[in-house]
Amino acid sequence: MSLNSLFRAALLSLAASLAVPALADAGRGYDFGKPAKAEQATRTVEITLGDMYFEPKSVQVKAGETVRFVIHNNGKLLHEFNLGSAAMHAEHQKEMQHMQEMGMLSPTGMQHDMSQMGQMAGMDHSQMNMKHDDPNSVLIEPGKSAELTWTFSKATGLEFACNIPGHYQAGMVGKLNVDS
Repeated sequence: MSLNSLFRAALLSLAASLAVPALADAGRGYDFGKPAKAEQATRTVEITLGDMYFEPKSVQVKAGETVRFVIHNNGKLLHEFNLGSAAMHAEHQKEMQHMQEMGMLSPTGMQHDMSQMGQMAGMDHSQMNMKHDDPNSVLIEPGKSAELTWTFSKATGLEFACNIPGHYQAGMVGKLNVDS
């Protein structure tokens, strides 16, 4: 088997493994709430991301509240703001690791067009179903800002975290308590 054939097979295998979770998540709801429009927010919370920290380190919200998070990346690295449970973050970290291995993520940015990589392996863009488009998550490049608005449905303990490989483990995680 030629090196080109091995490369093509490896890319097809990885694309297939990533496409299944992406399709499964597309219609998935979140038991802790749902995305909302910024104009529905009853409160805005500013979050600053530095290299390996969040400020503030914890946020209190109420069940039923719609919160607009305005996230500023003041660090020199690409970071993520992701709402979820510790188990959800562990699963998402695996997806982010795959994205990094495929060259979609660099230390400071994200490759938005994977079609060139797929064309190198004889695949069309639709076969490269790798995206970072979960409604509970945003990627923020250095010096940039992003927003995420969420309506919290029930009292629970959550985390906001950066799931870029190694960042969560370095302490880039905060507490999000949803009170009744």
